[in-house]
Amino acid sequence: MGLRDAFGEALAAVGRAEAFARNAAEYARFGGLRVDEERSPYSVEHTGPALSLRRYFPDALPGTDQPSLLLVPPLMMMSEVYDVAPRSSSVRAVHELGVDVWVTDFGRPEEVEGGLDRGVTDHVLAVSDAIEHVRAATGRDVVIGGYSQGGMFCYQAAAYRRGDGIDSVIAFGAPVEFASMPIPMSVDTFTSIAKGLLDTGLVDKVSLPGWFNRSATRMLEPIRSLRFELAYIKQLHDRDKIEPGEQQRKFLAHDGWTAYSGPALRDLLEDVIVANRMLRGGLVIGDRTVSLADLDMPVLIVIGEIDKEGHPRSARPILRAAPRADIYQLDLHTGHFGIVAGSGARRNTWPRVADWIAWRAGRAALPEQIVPARERTTIAGWRPGEIASRFTATTDIGVEVVKTVWGAAAEAGDLAFSVLRDRVAGVPLINRIEALRPDTAVSLGLLLDEAAARDEDAPALLFEDRVLRRGAVKHRVDSIVKGLITLGVRPGDRVGVLMETRPTALCTVAAISRLGAAAVLLRPHGDPMRELRLGAVSVVIADPQRIPAERLADDVVWAVLGSDDADERAIPGYATDLERVDPDRVDEPAWYRADPTRATDLAFVMFAGRGDDVRVLEITNRRWALSALGTASAAGLGPDDTVYSVTPLHHSSALLMAVAGAVASGARLALATAPDVDTFWQEVRRYGATHVSYNWSSLREIATAPARPEEAHSPIRMFMGSGMPPNLWRRVAERFAPARVLEFYGSARGEAILANVSGERVGSVGRPVPGTARVKVAAFDPATGRLTFERDGFARECDPGEPGLLLARCAAVPGTPNVLRSVFTTEDAWQSTGDVFVKDAEGAYWYVESVDRLLNTPRGYLAPRRIAHTLQRIPSVDLATVFLAEGPAGAPTVVAAVTVQPGSDLSGWALSSALRRLPADHRPDIVRVVEDVPVPQWSRPVWDKVIAGGVGSAADGPRFERGEDGETYTAAKV
Repeated sequence: MGLRDAFGEALAAVGRAEAFARNAAEYARFGGLRVDEERSPYSVEHTGPALSLRRYFPDALPGTDQPSLLLVPPLMMMSEVYDVAPRSSSVRAVHELGVDVWVTDFGRPEEVEGGLDRGVTDHVLAVSDAIEHVRAATGRDVVIGGYSQGGMFCYQAAAYRRGDGIDSVIAFGAPVEFASMPIPMSVDTFTSIAKGLLDTGLVDKVSLPGWFNRSATRMLEPIRSLRFELAYIKQLHDRDKIEPGEQQRKFLAHDGWTAYSGPALRDLLEDVIVANRMLRGGLVIGDRTVSLADLDMPVLIVIGEIDKEGHPRSARPILRAAPRADIYQLDLHTGHFGIVAGSGARRNTWPRVADWIAWRAGRAALPEQIVPARERTTIAGWRPGEIASRFTATTDIGVEVVKTVWGAAAEAGDLAFSVLRDRVAGVPLINRIEALRPDTAVSLGLLLDEAAARDEDAPALLFEDRVLRRGAVKHRVDSIVKGLITLGVRPGDRVGVLMETRPTALCTVAAISRLGAAAVLLRPHGDPMRELRLGAVSVVIADPQRIPAERLADDVVWAVLGSDDADERAIPGYATDLERVDPDRVDEPAWYRADPTRATDLAFVMFAGRGDDVRVLEITNRRWALSALGTASAAGLGPDDTVYSVTPLHHSSALLMAVAGAVASGARLALATAPDVDTFWQEVRRYGATHVSYNWSSLREIATAPARPEEAHSPIRMFMGSGMPPNLWRRVAERFAPARVLEFYGSARGEAILANVSGERVGSVGRPVPGTARVKVAAFDPATGRLTFERDGFARECDPGEPGLLLARCAAVPGTPNVLRSVFTTEDAWQSTGDVFVKDAEGAYWYVESVDRLLNTPRGYLAPRRIAHTLQRIPSVDLATVFLAEGPAGAPTVVAAVTVQPGSDLSGWALSSALRRLPADHRPDIVRVVEDVPVPQWSRPVWDKVIAGGVGSAADGPRFERGEDGETYTAAKV
């Protein structure tokens, strides 16, 4: 190198040093180089509580026939993510391709009033509002697209609107299931961390500042971020080289980040991460429930193959969440930010988006890069080095989070003490119930009141897509209490409830409980006059459509309660309209104390049976509380679950299981609006039902109907109830796997509560739920229903496989009804359940029949249910019922009536094989195939209409008779 060259190089080095110093000073002062590039022009077309709606290029709008695209940004980032710089502007790229572009701007929450109080609902409703205004302005349905959490908002807004006004949805790197993210920890650990943050109570009070969100995102790829910064510094002397990308760099490094409000963070942790409601449904937006299963418009998911924040494994579960939607996929070799911003997005993303919009408008074919998502079988994976990098970054973030929480707790000692005090005061319900004493205060009204005190904004009741929060339920219950007081109801009175299943009915039952009275659940399809007398009712609260036109009993006070328009009611003159009572004008009498009842007080009166066989079931508060505990513990219910009750409120399986389990565990309770299959699956997905209650054959239509898209990947984890026939049990378990059946037994008398938690022995009710009464099966005389005693004067516990009377251990407390003392040992105390059971060699219990339903035949006492369940082990048999009929020469004949599955036949060989399981004297004489076995509202098959056909007729189908050998069944010749 010559002297001149060396001198020139030195001058160049000095020039680079001067440029570096000058640019570095500008960088230090302004956070980057000052670039005079203007962003794309827009006009604000609408403002709302949480957004400004921008329309880009208002002076160069396309023709009225041009399609529109509404873009939604994520939280933590400004809406300028779609317009970072002219060279990489998303809105400019789409506009140039002939699309009318709109953008929702949520602003900086830290700079606007109330911004840090916004939750996810506020943003979803804002997107819905924007959709409405775009459609009104353009006169056509709009394509909506969202980046990252903005895509999640689009999904939720589309589901909230049930597709109204929406042409299609585009989701750019939008997670649906965070549990599918390939993070270096188990799903349980991941959700436990989220639950821990929620339990601290700090989430609602602490918002994440923009700098924290920026830093946390960069720490997901710390090495790459560091290399980028070093490369930038090395080039800081060359302004011409770095200036084109400077606006994008500044956006990512400083300008583009906003605060993340505490309420929105809570919603993300609670609904998306812990409860996984994006996938399984049950999101609450405003006062409505939302499920992505309601999406039935086309959806395009844009996936970055090396995207870590919106990883393909977390974005593709939209296929499971929205089974009715046609879902397409566009794969791009880019990271999270590169999907929507940068030169790569301008070349690859936005032209394909414009093609999609043109295809939806019928102006072009679907581009070959966009394919049906269900045809994609490969998902981009993580390289081993990235796993290690992610683990290191996660560890660093975890350390910072611990430091932050610790520091906040130290600075807010009073708050931390308050949180700790509340958690200690909220003793788990299981401990409270295990310590129940006769004078313990416990009731439905009390537990609902306590739930409202813990969190009045938490959803409590779901019905007809509406959400009633705990505070609203408490207000409704207290208002009904005032109405009951005006009717003269006092503690200890028996108040009839004649209502269909709906929130007002449940609130009425809870109000009766809060007042200290007993609710008598009158069956809408039963015999009201008979039940009024059996229940010793003094006051009746009825639905407007259920109240009799004429008074049934002169000594009963009648009232109406419902949500119908009071001016249009046709209410009989003898009834009081409680909706006209102003609770604020009713003074509480001096005797009134909310929730005064104790464990041994009567809580509910229910009815079972039909006609002359109607039986009264009296339920104490303790018995109800034990059912609540048993259900909650055996079913594993928690606050993140939703119990969907398909049985009517007046049935014990609803009040003692679904309602009780939900209230005891803090789970949400959803009430079915109709028993049909369409409604069932719509509500299961919309409510995010994790547990579905049943009674006897109530799931029969659901299990036998043709398969539906909503069944796949449904949120149901468990079906819980009692009395399910074995063949239906198997069908439900096989069809809806991995959901399982949890069969319960709760005695009408005594405190026996058993559950088949494992679900392995189909037909068994399992074992006693821990913490509930001990049980034994004792030898008894079926003719009298009483125990038989040995020579020593004590009862005998039955051998395995031997039918006997189920007894429940109880405390020998004076006043306890039906107590048997000195049964197995001196001074022990037991209550008879009135039910026949068998205990097998493994210790599992099997319900045989109620003593009063045993059939007295010349061959001895038979159990109809045992025979019916044996018949229902035959694959072709659907329903079965067993009864006594008059046979030849007037002799009592045991008849079984069965229906068969569509397209199936019943053979004598199948009957003979199945019934050999029974002792010879328990086998029916005749088996008739009938067209139908009536199943009333409470879903238990009845036989009184079947018997009308007679045992010797061929009214319906084949008839099989037992042969002389006692075990062979052959078709009879008619």
